[in-house]
Amino acid sequence: MVTVADIHKAAGRLKGVASRTPLLEFPRLNDLVGGRILLKAEIFQVTGSFKFRGAYNRISQLTPDERAAGILAYSSGNHAQGVARAAQMVGTHATILMPADAPNAKVDGAKSFGAEIVHYDRYTEDREEIGAKLGASGNLTLVAPFDDPEVIAGQGTCGLEIAEQAREMGVEIDSLLVCAGGGGLTSGCAIALAEHSPATKIFTVEPEGYDDIALSLEKGEPVRVDASRYSIADALLPPTPGKLTWPILKRHVSKGLVVSDEEIKAAVAYAFHALKMQVEPGGAAALAAVRAGRLDVSDKVTAVTLSGGNADVKMFFDLVS
Repeated sequence: MVTVADIHKAAGRLKGVASRTPLLEFPRLNDLVGGRILLKAEIFQVTGSFKFRGAYNRISQLTPDERAAGILAYSSGNHAQGVARAAQMVGTHATILMPADAPNAKVDGAKSFGAEIVHYDRYTEDREEIGAKLGASGNLTLVAPFDDPEVIAGQGTCGLEIAEQAREMGVEIDSLLVCAGGGGLTSGCAIALAEHSPATKIFTVEPEGYDDIALSLEKGEPVRVDASRYSIADALLPPTPGKLTWPILKRHVSKGLVVSDEEIKAAVAYAFHALKMQVEPGGAAALAAVRAGRLDVSDKVTAVTLSGGNADVKMFFDLVS
């Protein structure tokens, strides 16, 4: 089990390497929803998403033999870029298994950091099976996107910062809404806040059709959804909670919230036009939940993750124009 001590150790490794991203407040957004909304802007993180935190925390601890052999990761894009940049920084080679329909911006980003990209069809092929074969053939170390204790601890530094920054602002956070895929960011943040802001309630936000965490929380056991459905939120499409993340989510998350693709698109456009920020669809899911009234935030302080800003240029232009 990941502990808050693991998150503090991760914070030490990430100091001076990762960005301490801002916790931003906009009167315009507050007036819209009738409460105080604090946006954790991970769009300004190294490689444009929170994923760098966990990737670097894991990869910086590789043994010399593991660094020499190289690493393997599978990702739709944000984890890929975080892994690629972290691998470049510590001097190891990264092979990334990415869906064939991953946004070009994310593919190009991973390549720009020296990663080797291997594509697969996310709708007909099993990435874990392909990854296992690739890893075995090259003796590569797998850096999982969320089901790894050091990755979860690294993502937890985001929650640690939220708690610290709220204290600096002199506010207590009633709720934290987290854009959720496999649950790594939510798990890490939940552990950090359980120690440093225990009154804060945690909510996951997922796109319709990929609401496996919400369904799992309702049922009390992991649920797998049909992964053949399209969603614009490409960063949030794991079909089931992780084996490591599920027990943490079950213990700490109050409820899973669900938003439609249309609500996500509207949140991306709102962030750009009203807040002057570029947020990718998956990174805007929690903001979409606030704007759509999925949670009563009136007269409360609500923290919201903007978890990534790596939108495909053409798609982003279509959404905001």
